[in-house]
Amino acid sequence: MEIFQTIWTALTTPNQMLTNILGIPIFFVDAIVNMLLFTTILNISVSKKQKIIYVITITVIAFLFRTFIPNPYTAFANIILTILLVKIILKATWLKSIFAEFIVLAFSSILELFWFRFYLSVFQVTQEQLLTIPLYRILSVSIIYLCVYLFYRIIKYLKFNINLENMPKKDKILFIFSTLLGIIAIGTQFYLIFFFNHTMPIAITIISILSLLAYFLVSIYSLLNTSKLETTSRNLTEAQLYNKTLTLLHDNMRGFKHDFHNIVQGLGGYIETKDLDGLKKFYSQLLKDCNRVNNLTTLNPSIINNPAIYNVLATKYHKADEIGVQINLGIFMDLNEIEKHMKIYEFTRILGILMDNAIEASAECPDKVIHVSFRKEENRHRLLMVIENTYLDKDVDIDKIFEKDFSTKPKKTNSGLGLWEIRQILKRNNNLNLFTTKNEEYFVQQFEIYY
Repeated sequence: MEIFQTIWTALTTPNQMLTNILGIPIFFVDAIVNMLLFTTILNISVSKKQKIIYVITITVIAFLFRTFIPNPYTAFANIILTILLVKIILKATWLKSIFAEFIVLAFSSILELFWFRFYLSVFQVTQEQLLTIPLYRILSVSIIYLCVYLFYRIIKYLKFNINLENMPKKDKILFIFSTLLGIIAIGTQFYLIFFFNHTMPIAITIISILSLLAYFLVSIYSLLNTSKLETTSRNLTEAQLYNKTLTLLHDNMRGFKHDFHNIVQGLGGYIETKDLDGLKKFYSQLLKDCNRVNNLTTLNPSIINNPAIYNVLATKYHKADEIGVQINLGIFMDLNEIEKHMKIYEFTRILGILMDNAIEASAECPDKVIHVSFRKEENRHRLLMVIENTYLDKDVDIDKIFEKDFSTKPKKTNSGLGLWEIRQILKRNNNLNLFTTKNEEYFVQQFEIYY
């Protein structure tokens, strides 16, 4: 009985050392439930190994912070720690890492304020006793983490998550800035309320934290809605381009169906007269029309499965088609892989510049042809985009074309900058290369992405 009495006395009287020791499993549980919550809401895919490393690392460091760094500075140190560990260990983006900490801080702040106030009122203990008496401390944080876990289960059951992936760069910067302000404001307000909790009316406490939290939630909600609106607008543009492609495809198929009898008769005439040269010429002309239909079939969002790349290719295709330039497309890879190894914004800039140059060069030729292909070479660990176009100026210097303001066209605004801009992008990325060659028939740009 004496042993139990001793244990009970240790648990029910102020004991800072025992409270710190019991803080180790508390930090462990804190890391687990919070990780489950924000990875579910933000749809962060993590392996079992990553989860274990994250929980152990944040538990150990948080305990060291609590032991050696005084309040309230330990809280701000933990905020920075969580953001960095989510980014480094869980491999989340900076946007998700910062928002993960916002989620943790918002939930923990509200729950701690309400439950601590409840304990202060029900058990008639002081703020210091609540923080230093092990039993009170264990009971209060256990209820808080139980609430967080139950909320995580509800979120998981409802399959609710926030999508931050397709947000434009400008909105991402605003979102990060707004979330950081929210973290600083809520964290500061929480500790002001927490340390003056015994003198502040409960109504002021509740209104203060909830109004501040509501303000930032409304701001974030507005940003997310703006991002959705921009995504919808982009999808509408893509749909309009695809509808234009389908209209051209439909017209071509109708033309083939209408002229099929005439085409067969034409072939039969060459065969009957055994005019092989005429048949070859007729077949070559027919093949061009067939290729045009095949290319329109390829110009499909399900094949060109990256919205940004589809938009550029579809726009350039229709631009070329209007001036009689034939673009032959070959897609032999998942285009979304490009985003894993370089910024899609920079890739679409390069694609747009190279396509514009190819269209302008081939438009001057009797045979107006461009071949565009995308493929993956796993043995060389690289992705390739090859653009080949017919051209007239066989003496063009493939080294000088990358110089600033160099142009083979008549001098006009912004001419001579495109390939120079590509060279600047290549300089900023050590896994990119552009290999330029030419032969008697085609001018070739081979863009390489190494991984």
